Amino acid sequence: MQKTNKSVTKRFKITASGKLLRRTPGFRHLLGKKSTKAKRRAARYKLVVPGHAAPLLRCMPFGQ
Repeated sequence: MQKTNKSVTKRFKITASGKLLRRTPGFRHLLGKKSTKAKRRAARYKLVVPGHAAPLLRCMPFGQ
């Protein structure tokens, strides 16, 4: 039986076209030090590089 790796499903989202999205690190605390530009860019989700995405997608066999 295939099992979903729950830690991966909590950290990544799958787009409609099958790509992986990730959060930008360093956006939970110490935000007063960061510039407005850095915070604006960190607020967006980013794509995972295809080479790193392949093993992560295998951890989510049901596309959650």
